[in-house]
Amino acid sequence: MSAIGWVGLILLALRESLLKKLLLPLVAFSAGSLLGGALLHLIPEALLKTGDLTGIFLWTLAGFSLFFLMEQFLSWHHHHAVPSEHKEPFTYLILLADGLHNFIGGFAIAGSFLISIEAGIITWIAAAAHEIPQELGDFGILVRGGWKKYKALLVNFLSALTIVPGALLAYLLSAAIDVTFLLPFAAGNFIYIAASDLIPEIKHERDVKKNLIHFFSFLAGILVILVTRLVFEA
Repeated sequence: MSAIGWVGLILLALRESLLKKLLLPLVAFSAGSLLGGALLHLIPEALLKTGDLTGIFLWTLAGFSLFFLMEQFLSWHHHHAVPSEHKEPFTYLILLADGLHNFIGGFAIAGSFLISIEAGIITWIAAAAHEIPQELGDFGILVRGGWKKYKALLVNFLSALTIVPGALLAYLLSAAIDVTFLLPFAAGNFIYIAASDLIPEIKHERDVKKNLIHFFSFLAGILVILVTRLVFEA
């Protein structure tokens, strides 16, 4: 997952015009995969494991609220396009927010693997689909903020490495407590990112053709999660 931080190499290889055409369909796909992962897998899996409706949805709200809090106090928002200008101090805030985001992601993904391999793989697929456009956007912001390209790639990767201590924390906690709560917690994270961060970027397009591409990319993200779940159940 941390290696996805090197996806900025694509920016060095592709023309900016082509990249712009690919980014928003990728954003739509990741929104679908995140919502599919949350609603078709993580919450149902937690219900099967515990049956505690109130507790599950409280943890879902907790996961949602934590990301809302991060965005409020860190002015954090994933930009999936290369902006025209950004001051360098803002780039440090991007790295800090991304590091926290990945730490929580590692916590949730590892917790899902501790519940079952199936839960872990589906959680990882949904999170990885989101990481690609996110890391591309973050790399673009760092470069526009004054970082040299290869240094921007390196620090972007280092901020992604925080997923490892997050995963280790979940593993250590599992020896002492039931970590099933991490399934709805991760679902809340996914719902917030999809609904607050990703979908607003694709819903205001006026071009009918582009809207259809984005919508079917969104459905494709859901379909990937659904097919993955059906494969495990077969």
